[in-house]
Parts: sequence; structure tokens; C-alpha cells
Amino acid sequence: MNQRPRSVCISLLVSAFLVGLAALSAGPAEAASKLKVVTATTDMAALAAEVGGDRIEVESIARGYQDPHFVEAKPSFLLKLRKADLLIVVGLQLEIGWLPPLITQSGNPKIQVGGPGYLDASEFAEILEKPTGVVTRAMGDVHPLGNPHYWLDPENGRRIAHGIMTKLVEMRPSDAAYFQQRWEDFSQRLVAAEKVWDEEMKPFHGRKVVSYHKSWPNFARHFQLDVVGYIEPRPGIPPSPSHTIELIQQMRRDHVKVVMVEPYFDLKTPNSIGSATGAQVIVLLPSVEAEKEATDYFKLFDYDIALLTKAFQATQ
Repeated sequence: MNQRPRSVCISLLVSAFLVGLAALSAGPAEAASKLKVVTATTDMAALAAEVGGDRIEVESIARGYQDPHFVEAKPSFLLKLRKADLLIVVGLQLEIGWLPPLITQSGNPKIQVGGPGYLDASEFAEILEKPTGVVTRAMGDVHPLGNPHYWLDPENGRRIAHGIMTKLVEMRPSDAAYFQQRWEDFSQRLVAAEKVWDEEMKPFHGRKVVSYHKSWPNFARHFQLDVVGYIEPRPGIPPSPSHTIELIQQMRRDHVKVVMVEPYFDLKTPNSIGSATGAQVIVLLPSVEAEKEATDYFKLFDYDIALLTKAFQATQ
């Protein structure tokens, strides 16, 4: 009976060990192959997650409860950007005060403006409030390219998600069918959800409201609300006593009974306005994860519409 030489047996054992080791490491290798997506805001992260599923790792720089105009830059953000395959921004200069230096300092050529890993979501959305004349600082923090809160219209959410899907397919053609199926599923669920939201808001079409900041033009147009005034006299300018008095007088004339405030603004002035006019002051969420209940794009609208309809019903 022939026996293999001892050296051959040892070689076979080593080979078997290496094969086993490779098998054990397959999981982490697959995880490492996921596209790393970084977004400026939680809303873009939520839409990217809907389309990318388990083929991407996505995280947002800004938190949902933060004012996205003013985010404190941190060294940890540079590490996220340095490792990113794709950066998704809101655009329209929403992040101009904090994101551009981080992109430059990240040293990641893929995510530089115009690079293969840079995606401006505003390119896919319908943009409102585009200034027609010269924009000056005297007008406040007016965005010269249009209002950047466009994701608060579900129709724009659909367009943005489709744009993200197209980009992911371009970056990872082998997963094209997966990303396309995820997009189709998201679109179908959004159509169904819109029917429910539209029905819930239908009794309140044309209702007059006041908001703190100009966060809601897309939301208001979609759900047919009439924003007749703002607590800020101009975008980004704190309310003055004289402006507050004028706003109270206008609300009394127009019978405005709901004041919408974003979660990052002080409630002192809105509450005083509410007391003077009998209006309900509600903290409406402009972004995913601004409250723990608003964990995704659908739940953001669920939360806001439930809050609004309750306030409208209470102030008939």
C-alpha cells in the first residue's frame, strides 16, 4: 500500500487550513465591498437607504434635529468623507457654510464637486422660490438658486430616489437589478402612502398657517396649505418686536390658528404669538430623525400630517 510522503500531507493540511480561513473571512470581505455612502442630511440618507438596501453603508453628517444651514464641522466628519465612495448633498447652497471645506480637506478625489462620487440631489427635484432679481445680504439668508427644502414634497422624494438609483447603478452595474427593484418597490409604497396623506389633508386645503422659517413651500404646495407669514422677518433674521406685533395683527385679521416651528428654533416668540392670537404652536419636523418616531421618509410625513391634522381639528 502506497503512502504519501509526510511533506505532501503537511502541504495538504496547510492548503486546507488556508481554504478554511478564506471561507471564514468571506463575510467581512462582502461587507467591505458595500458602497460607502455619506449624505449631508438624514433625509438624503433615508432615501439612499430605500434604494441601496444592504448593498450600501449609509450615514448622514448632520443630525435630523439640527438646522442643516448651520452644522459644526468636526474632525470625525473628515474620516467619513475620506472613506466615502459617494457623497449626496442637498445642494442649492444649503450646506455652503460648513460642507465645502470638509470636502476639500477630506483628500478624497471621488467626492469632489464634479467627481464620480459627488451627487447633488437638487438636480432631480422641482425647485421653488427661485429669486428673479439681484440677491443681497439685506434680504437675509435667501438662497439664490431656490428654496433647498424640496424633499418635503413626496413627488420630489420619488425623483430624488430615482436619481440616487441611477447613480448607484452607474457605480455598481453588477447590482443594477437589485437597485432598480428597490426603487420600484419604494415608488409603489410611496404612491400608496401619498393617497393616505392626501386624503387626511383634503379637509384642510387652503388653511392659512404661519411658520418660523421658509422650510415648507414644497410641503405647503403639495398639501394645499397657505403660508401667509413667517416669524422671521427675513430668512435667518431673528424676529424683532415690531415684526412680531405686525404678524400678530395679520394673524388676527386672517384668522390664522396654527403656527409651525422647526425643532431647532426657540419657542419663546412663537408661544407669545400663540397666546396673543389663540393659535396652536406645533413643532413640525423638516427632517427624518428630528424625533425618534420619524425613523424614515414615510414616518416623517406620518408624524407631520398627524400633528397638523390634530391642530387643524382643534382650531376649527
